[in-house]
Amino acid sequence: MLLASGSATKVELSEKLGISFPTISKFITQMEKAGELLTVGLDESSGGRRAQRYAYNPDYKLVAALFLEKTETQYTIYNALGEVREKGSTCGFLLDDIATLAQHVEALIERHPRISSLAFGVPGSVNEGRIIHIPGYEKFQNFDLKSFCENQFSLPVVVENDMNAAVLGYYDKLDTRENLSLIYLYFGQNGPGAGLLVNGHLVRGKTSFSGEVSFVPLYDGRNFQQAITDAGGKLIVMHESVGVDAVSRLVATFSAILNPHAVIFCRDEVSDDLLDAIAARSASYMVKEHLPKLTASDWREDYLHGLKRLGLNLIIAADD
Repeated sequence: MLLASGSATKVELSEKLGISFPTISKFITQMEKAGELLTVGLDESSGGRRAQRYAYNPDYKLVAALFLEKTETQYTIYNALGEVREKGSTCGFLLDDIATLAQHVEALIERHPRISSLAFGVPGSVNEGRIIHIPGYEKFQNFDLKSFCENQFSLPVVVENDMNAAVLGYYDKLDTRENLSLIYLYFGQNGPGAGLLVNGHLVRGKTSFSGEVSFVPLYDGRNFQQAITDAGGKLIVMHESVGVDAVSRLVATFSAILNPHAVIFCRDEVSDDLLDAIAARSASYMVKEHLPKLTASDWREDYLHGLKRLGLNLIIAADD
């Protein structure tokens, strides 16, 4: 409540929370002593004793958000208000063993002892913290990263698929009360993937495998990943009509099945001209008025924002 309101007096907290004044006073004393609360001055007098006003210390608990890619690991430390306390990148850990990643996390905790939750993003399917599909990274295949880190660091941990985190982050940044349906499509260095949000809710599917669009059979003998890459595995969407056609077919498929408000692309992977080409081609497969808006966004920023939100939710849940 203090994070939402900014500050409050004991009387205000008692009234809003429906807790007796003596009980509130006891909690305030304990939280102030622990450093969880800050005093921010006295209220103006209304004829009696001026009441002390309190605010939550946003640096009392921190979130460490990390996303793992083949060649690098991005990390950011946030406080409870979502303010950045440290950010940076280091080598990729997916080709190393888990001990190397654990050493990096341990170093972050040593620098920021107030870290109270860990949020990991990975380029693979995740089922309740276990990485169930991550081609090319055998050391992490079927690895329960959530349980490992919770046992190793005694902190609450969330592990999320990269595209799920990105679509959650994009939606959260919109700060809207509309229950939108969104698709976040990324071609990526690990193959294509998508995050699906339907009526404001993340779609995971029966086995948490939703969004693995590389397997969608768009053509006879070719799935989506094969259609947008050449024989050497190089992405061809940006410069060949066959790639544009494949993406357009996928957009039309999403439109017919989910009817989303928008499909979001990574800004580094598309141009305005490419989006126009995809939109025009999609209209040849689907009634134009039912097609979604095509837009581009900062994938890394959305990804980290989603992980931040997931990590902050862990802190809030722990305080309930």
